[in-house]
Amino acid sequence: MAQRDAAPALKEIFNVAALEEIAQAVQRVHPAFPATRFLALCAEGHADMALMARLHRVSEALHATLPADYLTALDILLRLVPHLKRGFLTLFLPDFVARYGLHSFGPSMEALKAFTPYGSSEFAVRAFLRQDFDRTLAVMQEWAGDDDPHVRRLASEGARPRLPWSFKLDRLVADPAPVRPILTALNADPSLYVRKSVANHLNDISKDHPGWALDLIGAWPRDVPETAWITKHALRSLIKAGDGRALALIGAGGPAQARVADLQISPATLALGGEITLSFALISDAAEAQRLVVDYAVHYVKKSGGSAAKVFKLKLLTLDPGAVLHLSQRRALRNFTTRVHYPGRHRVDILVNGAVLASGAFDLLPEASEGQGTALP
Repeated sequence: MAQRDAAPALKEIFNVAALEEIAQAVQRVHPAFPATRFLALCAEGHADMALMARLHRVSEALHATLPADYLTALDILLRLVPHLKRGFLTLFLPDFVARYGLHSFGPSMEALKAFTPYGSSEFAVRAFLRQDFDRTLAVMQEWAGDDDPHVRRLASEGARPRLPWSFKLDRLVADPAPVRPILTALNADPSLYVRKSVANHLNDISKDHPGWALDLIGAWPRDVPETAWITKHALRSLIKAGDGRALALIGAGGPAQARVADLQISPATLALGGEITLSFALISDAAEAQRLVVDYAVHYVKKSGGSAAKVFKLKLLTLDPGAVLHLSQRRALRNFTTRVHYPGRHRVDILVNGAVLASGAFDLLPEASEGQGTALP
C-alpha cells in the first residue's frame, strides 16, 4: 500500500514565512519595531528547533526588540493580536507574559484573558499558578463565570494537574480540592469546547484520585445532557478499567450478561499503512435490557518485543433481552508522533463493561500479505 504524503511537522507553524508575518504585523502597530533584528534573532538555530523552542524564541526575540518597559511592550502586543491569524501561532503572546510579566500580576492576568480567545493562554497561566497559587486560582475562578467560552475553558484547562506539553502542577496532583469550584461551575457548560476541557481535567484527576473524581461527579445531576456528556468522557479511563462506580454513573453498572461470538479480525497480516477491520456479534444473555460499554484493546508490540495495551472506545449502548447486535470497527496502522508501530503479533481484546469477552490477533509485517484473521482460543 502506498504511503500517504507526510504531514508538515508541527514546528512549521513557526516557519520563516510565519515569522515574517509576525514582524510585519508588529510594525503595523509599532512602526519603530526593528523587524530585521527580530528576524535575525529568530533565525539563530531555527532549522534545528522543535515547536516549543521556536515559540519561546519568538517571545525572547520580542523581549529583545520591543521597549524595555514591560507594560509598554504589553500594550503593543495587545494591539498586535487582532492582526494575527487565530490558532497556535498566537501562543508566543501569552508565553511573553509568562516569561516577563510575573512581577506585574494584574496587567498580566488581564492580558492572558485577552489573548486566550485567539489561541490559548493555558500554558502561560501555569507559571502564575506556580508562583502565586492562591491569587491566581482566585482569578481563574472568576474566569469560570465569564461570558466568553474561551475564557471559561482557560479556567479549567490552565489548572489541569498534568496538562500535556507543560509542567505538572504538583500541588494539584497531590490534592485536587482547590479546583472543585471551577469544575463545579462548568459542569453543565453549554460550550462543547469547555466541556471537553472539564472532562479531560477530571480524567487527569481520576488517574491520581479516582475516589475524589467519582465523589464529585456523583454529586452532579445526571439528567442534564451537558453534565452527562462530561461524566461519560471524564470517566473514560475508569470505565475502560471496568471500575464499577464509574460504570454505574453512566448507567452501566455490574458485569455484562452478554457474550461475544464470531470475532473476525482482517486481514490477518498487513504492512504499516494499512488498516484492520474488527467485526463480531454481541449477544444478550439477560432477561432485562442492559446498558453496556463496549471497547477494544490493541496490544501494540514495543521495540523491545513486549507489548502494551491501548484501549479504544467503541460504543455505549442498550442491549435488549436476547438481542444480537453486530458491531464492526476499522483501525489504521500508521505511525504518529505519539505512537510508532513495530512488526509482530498484535493481540486484540473485546471488552464489555471492562471485562475481556473475546480475543483475536493480527500480524504487522513489513509488507502486506492478505489473509483472514481468526479468533484466539
